[in-house]
Amino acid sequence: MQKIYLTENGIVKECDSIVKNCWVALTDPTNAEITQIAQQFHIDISDVRASLDEEERSRIETEDDYTLIVVDIPIIEERNGKDWYETIPLGIIMTEDVIFTICLEETPVLSAFVKGRVRGFHTHMKTRFILQILYRNASLYLQYLRNIDKKSEEIERNLKKFTKNKELLELRELEKSLVYFNTSLRANELVMERLMRNEKIKKYPEDTDLLEDVIVENKQAIEMANIYSGILSGTMNTFSSVISNNLNISMKLLASITIIMSIPTMIASFYGMNLNVDGMPFAHSPYGFWIVIGIAALLSGIVAIIFKRKNMF
Repeated sequence: MQKIYLTENGIVKECDSIVKNCWVALTDPTNAEITQIAQQFHIDISDVRASLDEEERSRIETEDDYTLIVVDIPIIEERNGKDWYETIPLGIIMTEDVIFTICLEETPVLSAFVKGRVRGFHTHMKTRFILQILYRNASLYLQYLRNIDKKSEEIERNLKKFTKNKELLELRELEKSLVYFNTSLRANELVMERLMRNEKIKKYPEDTDLLEDVIVENKQAIEMANIYSGILSGTMNTFSSVISNNLNISMKLLASITIIMSIPTMIASFYGMNLNVDGMPFAHSPYGFWIVIGIAALLSGIVAIIFKRKNMF
């Protein structure tokens, strides 16, 4: 899908055709759209398709007619009725007259520009537009990281009440999201460092300050991802230890009960043998049954007291 936008007097308007100083937003474009853009603006078709590969790495490449920037952006993916976080590439191609953004999905990073929510956004100020996209991207990472932290705290509270596999698997999903975020943020950091040294990108005096703000925001996101990842990893290890300890306690209790219950079972087995009655103790006593039961109960009680003192319960 292809949409064309142009700012006039600070207002974002949608156009029917590509004009000078416009922004072309390509979302999961068709082969025909990709080929047309590549031929019309003399862009290598592999560069247009670069961000459509989910495994594409973040990078910046400067050619004679255009500059390609690929960064990872966060997305929300719904699975089993719940929202989880991943990253996908976003491609930005800046030519002399037009700026292109290419992505597999619609993203809040770009929708804010379409709705006119970004202050100082102008499609003709291409390098500033690129830096504003990167800033919005870093801010979105921070927002999703806070959501991950809140969700992990909620899951942790549920685990303290009832330890279930469902909650543990959800913590694992959040841990995977933090790994994706950490990896993508570090790759984006390398792109921004190259932008600092790329004179072709910096054309307005305010751009250097804006790029520094982007780098600071991205570093903050990296630190938050590292902190939350460490906390989540520690939480997973703690609950794993708690589950293992609870299992050991249960097994010890069951083993103790089995040993105690085996004493009357063993005595009853002796009396259940097909032997001469004259050889069996208390066989001729009218109270023989209760005497045997009492002996079994006494022995079981003694063993139970010994186990209790050794903290086996």
